[in-house]
Amino acid sequence: MLSQPISVSFDLEGGRTVTIETGKLARQADGSVVVRQGNCMILATAVANKEPKPGQSFFPLSVDYMEKFSSAGRIPGSFFKREAKLNDYEVLTSRLVDRALRPLFPEDYFCEVQVIITLISSDIEVMPDALACLAASAALAVSDIPIKEIISEVRVARVDNEYIVNPTRTQLAKADMDFMIGATEKNLMMVEGESKECAEEDLVKALEVAHEAIKLQIKAQQELRDKKGITEKREYPKPVQNEEVLEKVKVFAKDKIYEIAKAGSAKHERSDAYAKLKEELVASFGEEPAEEDVKLAGKYFEDLQWEVIRNMILDDRTRLDGRKLDEVRPLAMETDFLPTPHGSALFTRGETQSLTTVTLGTPLDELLIESAAKSDYSKFILHYNFPPFSTGEIKFLRAPGRREIGHGNLALRSLKQMMPGNDYPYTVRVVSDILESNGSSSMATVCAGSLALMDAGVPFPKHVSGVAMGLITRGTDNKYAILTDILGDEDHLGDMDFKVTGTREGICGVQMDIKIDGLSMDTMREALEQARKGRLHILDAMYNCLDAPREEVKPHAPRMVKLFIDKEFIGAVIGPQGKVIQEIQRTTGATINIEEVGTVGEVSIFSPAKDGLDKAVAWIKGIVAVPSVGEVYEATVKGIKEFGAFVEFLPGKQGLLHISEISWKRLESMEGVLKEGDVVKVKLVGVDHKTGKFKLSRKALMPKPDFTPKPRSADQGQGESNASHN
Repeated sequence: MLSQPISVSFDLEGGRTVTIETGKLARQADGSVVVRQGNCMILATAVANKEPKPGQSFFPLSVDYMEKFSSAGRIPGSFFKREAKLNDYEVLTSRLVDRALRPLFPEDYFCEVQVIITLISSDIEVMPDALACLAASAALAVSDIPIKEIISEVRVARVDNEYIVNPTRTQLAKADMDFMIGATEKNLMMVEGESKECAEEDLVKALEVAHEAIKLQIKAQQELRDKKGITEKREYPKPVQNEEVLEKVKVFAKDKIYEIAKAGSAKHERSDAYAKLKEELVASFGEEPAEEDVKLAGKYFEDLQWEVIRNMILDDRTRLDGRKLDEVRPLAMETDFLPTPHGSALFTRGETQSLTTVTLGTPLDELLIESAAKSDYSKFILHYNFPPFSTGEIKFLRAPGRREIGHGNLALRSLKQMMPGNDYPYTVRVVSDILESNGSSSMATVCAGSLALMDAGVPFPKHVSGVAMGLITRGTDNKYAILTDILGDEDHLGDMDFKVTGTREGICGVQMDIKIDGLSMDTMREALEQARKGRLHILDAMYNCLDAPREEVKPHAPRMVKLFIDKEFIGAVIGPQGKVIQEIQRTTGATINIEEVGTVGEVSIFSPAKDGLDKAVAWIKGIVAVPSVGEVYEATVKGIKEFGAFVEFLPGKQGLLHISEISWKRLESMEGVLKEGDVVKVKLVGVDHKTGKFKLSRKALMPKPDFTPKPRSADQGQGESNASHN
């Protein structure tokens, strides 16, 4: 007999109801729920292995969010007409959920867990990514998979100075702040989003609004769990521990780890020193140590390294590379670094380096962004590449992974705030290649991208910089240290990774992951203020390098002109079967794109050469020009008849230059007067409004001869009289 589904509901502001149901779909999963708001329905499942894989030493969690195009009554646009690998939007949503869920599991839990979140019904106004984490957490809550706490995640947007939880798609389009926030009942866990230069206190307000909404969602999940009768979580195998090996490691390595950390050496020197110390540690166990002891010694060594370095930072107030807590590493930057790209910048901060390029393209280069609910085009593209040599490693080159997509998205969201509006005709692609990495290459991408955009002549009004912040805490004495511009090692051993981007006026982007409980709003405010100072320090250096966009694009960049024409002329510019526009492009070398925008036609003209651009512009202006009586035109002879010549005085517009209008002198025929291809200046002297025919004159531009008879002199008159008399 089938069990009856169980459900709970809660309301969002504005009378919107959200329902969570379990027990009806995917019942063989360890946990499954359907979350519904309006017509949006999301199925989330969670499954965990009972045993870890042999030798497993880390927690293998995979989170996948996917959208079925059938959920919106659509067929995918790919060649195979089926959903394939996750697109960037799905990957980014998966990352948002993964980052919030991962800290919930016990540190000694190594069994593989898979969470799959599927959009099965779409609502054009409901943003499914704001419900994905709620669904995933609820699926875990109604399972026996061991999690320490229940969480949820909401979007907070500010629209007309009002903070809205999980806004509609229409509301979000008008927002100047857009943040996704994940939290437990007590603590923030994850923040990611963008804003149009918001103040630090505005972000804190958004976090507070989000946390209140999340508490309501957690209460609903707890109610659903209780209704299902989940009271205990499953037991799981714990890793083997050996106190004797642990003590040996501490005695042998603790002071030596501190000495290496205190030396303030570079990344590879420090890594080599730790690797050598680890070899010496293993050698101290004898010639043939037990394999299990060696494995445990390696784990305990890493744990001890984590503890010693954290204590050094907290107690000595110094860092691995010798910097002060709020000090940014040395900066070096230059623009116009590469001769061929349309814009380029090399940005180096300590041991992190980004070589970033900008390419200016046409509207034909726009990126199609397709999701179940809608498809849209983007004229601003940013790609982030992280080759293995940037960290001195050897790895197979593969397509960009989730990390690369996530880092690139943070940089894109930050720089997008300063990009010109949709009337800017270029499609802009930014590519950041990370050449060195030791701490926050995504923030280096933001800085290098800002410089490269200005170098390319993009009207980018203000520089955007970014800095990665860290946090180290110790609960025994409530000590903490906020770190500016963290190293890779500090990211690994810290309790928070907090990236903040912005201008001198405010925040443009945020990405934060918290690994501990109990981050207070006061500590958050202190971290934001320290991040602001670090951001301003980097901005000062960027303005010293390049303080404004170049006035013109590079000589080898495509030139652009945008014309707005009456909609009725679009067909004339395109021509029958596209013949006219194809001829213009073939003759001038320009690329022309025409879009119908309301009552006008928007014509974007691109050309690698200025003369080709000018010729194409003149050609199109001629097609759409309305002939005016009295105007003078340069006309090309297209045909000769016995009664005159047909000439084209504007593109696509011909008129008759009658034989009587060619010259003041009477012409008996057209022979030898004009020939096809001749260019003559003519004046439009009239239009027959019934037939639409144009009357042109050449002689109207010539001086009119004086046909008045000259008066006779007295001598001439007498002579004639005598001759007559004779």
